[in-house]
Amino acid sequence: MELLLLFFIFTLAGFLGFELIAKVPSQLHTPLMSGANAISGITIVGAMVAAGADDGSWITTVLGTAAVTLAMINVVGGYFVTDRMLGMFKKKGAASAETKKGGVAK
Repeated sequence: MELLLLFFIFTLAGFLGFELIAKVPSQLHTPLMSGANAISGITIVGAMVAAGADDGSWITTVLGTAAVTLAMINVVGGYFVTDRMLGMFKKKGAASAETKKGGVAK
């Protein structure tokens, strides 16, 4: 019975998440994604706690270490994608105009 309830909550959360994201304007997807990546950092903390748990089982350490690795890939990859999305909003001549004025190009 508990498994059925958990599956129902998971399915409901999936539909709710899809509906909420579908209603977000395209200009706000980049900040939303960046915020979601920051929140995903919480999974790294949980995975480190699981990896460091000393319950005498090696499987806990292995799964916790795998979770830390996958969570780090998720967060770092998300920030790379966010950076690329932000790069699409920059004007093409903006960097060269800054260097002509004596500024430093970023």
